[in-house]
Amino acid sequence: MTTALASDAAPYPVRLEVPYPDHLSRGLIFVKWLLAIPHYIILYFLGLVLGIITFIAFFAILFTKKYPEGLLRFAVGTRRWQVNVNAYLYLLRDEYPPFSWDAGQYPAAFEVDQPAALNRWLPLIKWLLAIPHYVVLVLLGIAVMFTSFVAWFAILFTGNYPRPLFDFAVGVLRWSERVTMYTSLVTDAYPPFRLGP
Repeated sequence: MTTALASDAAPYPVRLEVPYPDHLSRGLIFVKWLLAIPHYIILYFLGLVLGIITFIAFFAILFTKKYPEGLLRFAVGTRRWQVNVNAYLYLLRDEYPPFSWDAGQYPAAFEVDQPAALNRWLPLIKWLLAIPHYVVLVLLGIAVMFTSFVAWFAILFTGNYPRPLFDFAVGVLRWSERVTMYTSLVTDAYPPFRLGP
């Protein structure tokens, strides 16, 4: 009965998947952080704009109960770009991320469903409701630093990211993006406390 209920439940409106790679470069792990610098410069400025957009969206939601479609595309696109770079930097993929926020340009898939309407008062307290998630994500972030260190050596010697560690890293990235989209006012669906889809 529990399985039937779980399968009937609608999927969470923020989805992130990173396919497991067959093989990873042993040499690339030394320079990925350096190669990602141009992306982080651009993402820094996009993040500043995203802060302004979130502020504008706050008032749009307050008065219209909608996140303006063009602003939503910008917000989701910026986060998609960030996810692509994170998948590269966290050693999950070897393909260099494109300088693009379009879907389908990178193996990491990040999708967000646009809600028909949003609760006009929820943006006032989302930051408060997200505090338990932030506490858990700090602990998970520390754990991912440790498992990434182990994975770095595994890739160096075998060319493979250990699958359980890979799934854990993707799960933490997924959880983090769900909370980010929730607190960025994109969705009203409270993020689940889970690593899986």
